[in-house]
Amino acid sequence: MAYSKEVVERFENVLKNPDKHSVGRYDPNAPNVATGMVGAPSCGDVMKLQLRLNDDGVINGVKFKTYGCGSAIASSSMFVDMLQGKTIEEAKQIKDKDIAAVLELPPIKLHCSVLAEEGIRKAIENWEEKEARRKHNNPPE
Repeated sequence: MAYSKEVVERFENVLKNPDKHSVGRYDPNAPNVATGMVGAPSCGDVMKLQLRLNDDGVINGVKFKTYGCGSAIASSSMFVDMLQGKTIEEAKQIKDKDIAAVLELPPIKLHCSVLAEEGIRKAIENWEEKEARRKHNNPPE
Protein backbone atom coordinates (compact mmCIF):
# COMPACT_ATOMS: atom_id res chain seq x y z
CA MET A 1 0.00 0.00 0.00
CA ALA A 2 1.41 3.34 -1.03
CA TYR A 3 0.65 6.53 0.86
CA SER A 4 -0.42 9.56 -1.16
CA LYS A 5 1.98 12.46 -1.59
CA GLU A 6 -0.22 14.55 0.75
CA VAL A 7 -0.02 11.96 3.56
CA VAL A 8 3.75 11.57 3.23
CA GLU A 9 4.38 15.34 3.17
CA ARG A 10 2.11 16.04 6.15
CA PHE A 11 3.55 13.19 8.18
CA GLU A 12 7.15 14.21 7.48
CA ASN A 13 6.46 17.89 8.16
CA VAL A 14 4.86 17.09 11.52
CA LEU A 15 7.86 14.96 12.48
CA LYS A 16 10.34 17.65 11.42
CA ASN A 17 8.63 20.51 13.23
CA PRO A 18 5.91 19.39 15.64
CA ASP A 19 5.42 22.82 17.26
CA LYS A 20 4.77 24.49 13.91
CA HIS A 21 2.13 21.86 13.12
CA SER A 22 0.16 22.25 16.38
CA VAL A 23 1.44 19.18 18.18
CA GLY A 24 1.09 19.80 21.89
CA ARG A 25 -1.54 20.59 24.46
CA TYR A 26 -3.53 23.31 26.13
CA ASP A 27 -4.60 23.29 29.76
CA PRO A 28 -7.73 21.12 29.64
CA ASN A 29 -9.16 22.98 32.63
CA ALA A 30 -9.03 26.35 30.89
CA PRO A 31 -12.58 27.64 30.34
CA ASN A 32 -11.95 28.32 26.64
CA VAL A 33 -10.45 24.88 25.85
CA ALA A 34 -12.35 21.79 24.70
CA THR A 35 -10.75 18.34 24.64
CA GLY A 36 -11.64 15.20 22.71
CA MET A 37 -9.78 11.92 22.96
CA VAL A 38 -10.54 8.85 20.89
CA GLY A 39 -8.89 5.57 20.11
CA ALA A 40 -9.22 2.62 17.80
CA PRO A 41 -8.27 -0.54 19.68
CA SER A 42 -8.21 -2.57 16.46
CA CYS A 43 -5.22 -0.66 15.09
CA GLY A 44 -3.81 1.08 18.15
CA ASP A 45 -4.29 4.67 16.94
CA VAL A 46 -5.10 7.25 19.62
CA MET A 47 -5.90 10.92 18.95
CA LYS A 48 -6.24 13.75 21.42
CA LEU A 49 -7.61 17.00 20.02
CA GLN A 50 -7.92 20.31 21.85
CA LEU A 51 -9.76 23.36 20.59
CA ARG A 52 -9.24 26.86 21.96
CA LEU A 53 -12.15 29.22 21.35
CA ASN A 54 -12.39 32.99 21.61
CA ASP A 55 -15.24 34.93 23.26
CA ASP A 56 -17.20 34.87 19.99
CA GLY A 57 -17.12 31.05 19.85
CA VAL A 58 -14.58 30.89 17.03
CA ILE A 59 -11.80 28.30 17.10
CA ASN A 60 -8.57 30.27 17.29
CA GLY A 61 -6.23 27.46 18.23
CA VAL A 62 -5.96 23.70 17.77
CA LYS A 63 -3.52 21.27 19.35
CA PHE A 64 -3.22 17.53 18.91
CA LYS A 65 -1.27 14.51 20.00
CA THR A 66 -1.62 11.37 17.93
CA TYR A 67 -0.10 7.96 18.46
CA GLY A 68 -0.40 5.85 15.36
CA CYS A 69 0.52 5.40 11.75
CA GLY A 70 1.40 8.06 9.19
CA SER A 71 -2.21 8.30 8.01
CA ALA A 72 -3.44 8.93 11.56
CA ILE A 73 -0.89 11.70 12.10
CA ALA A 74 -1.63 13.22 8.68
CA SER A 75 -5.37 13.10 9.43
CA SER A 76 -4.75 14.95 12.69
CA SER A 77 -2.68 17.57 10.92
CA MET A 78 -5.44 17.96 8.34
CA PHE A 79 -8.12 18.61 10.93
CA VAL A 80 -5.96 21.36 12.42
CA ASP A 81 -6.14 23.19 9.09
CA MET A 82 -9.86 22.47 8.69
CA LEU A 83 -10.82 23.71 12.18
CA GLN A 84 -8.89 27.00 12.41
CA GLY A 85 -11.21 29.99 12.29
CA LYS A 86 -14.41 27.92 12.34
CA THR A 87 -17.34 28.18 14.73
CA ILE A 88 -18.53 25.08 16.58
CA GLU A 89 -21.45 24.80 14.15
CA GLU A 90 -19.06 24.94 11.17
CA ALA A 91 -16.76 22.39 12.83
CA LYS A 92 -19.70 20.00 13.14
CA GLN A 93 -19.92 19.95 9.34
CA ILE A 94 -16.42 18.47 8.91
CA LYS A 95 -16.76 14.81 7.98
CA ASP A 96 -14.32 11.92 7.76
CA LYS A 97 -14.91 11.83 3.98
CA ASP A 98 -13.61 15.41 3.70
CA ILE A 99 -10.36 14.48 5.46
CA ALA A 100 -9.99 11.21 3.51
CA ALA A 101 -10.58 12.93 0.15
CA VAL A 102 -7.95 15.62 0.68
CA LEU A 103 -5.40 13.06 1.88
CA GLU A 104 -6.36 10.49 -0.76
CA LEU A 105 -6.46 7.80 1.92
CA PRO A 106 -6.56 4.23 0.65
CA PRO A 107 -9.56 2.16 1.81
CA ILE A 108 -7.47 0.30 4.37
CA LYS A 109 -6.65 3.64 6.09
CA LEU A 110 -10.11 5.22 6.11
CA HIS A 111 -10.39 4.43 9.82
CA CYS A 112 -7.85 7.24 10.40
CA SER A 113 -10.16 9.88 8.98
CA VAL A 114 -13.10 8.36 10.89
CA LEU A 115 -11.06 8.61 14.09
CA ALA A 116 -10.25 12.24 13.29
CA GLU A 117 -13.93 13.08 12.86
CA GLU A 118 -14.71 11.30 16.13
CA GLY A 119 -12.02 13.41 17.86
CA ILE A 120 -13.65 16.58 16.55
CA ARG A 121 -17.07 15.37 17.79
CA LYS A 122 -15.70 14.53 21.24
CA ALA A 123 -14.06 17.95 21.56
CA ILE A 124 -17.32 19.63 20.52
CA GLU A 125 -19.25 17.57 23.09
CA ASN A 126 -16.76 18.68 25.74
CA TRP A 127 -17.22 22.32 24.70
CA GLU A 128 -21.00 22.05 24.80
CA GLU A 129 -20.82 20.49 28.28
CA LYS A 130 -18.61 23.35 29.49
CA GLU A 131 -21.01 25.89 27.97
CA ALA A 132 -24.01 24.25 29.66
CA ARG A 133 -22.24 24.34 33.05
CA ARG A 134 -21.33 28.02 32.54
CA LYS A 135 -24.92 28.90 31.71
CA HIS A 136 -26.20 26.89 34.67
CA ASN A 137 -23.76 28.52 37.08
CA ASN A 138 -24.22 32.03 35.68
CA PRO A 139 -27.92 32.43 34.82
CA PRO A 140 -29.03 35.69 33.18
CA GLU A 141 -30.25 38.30 35.61
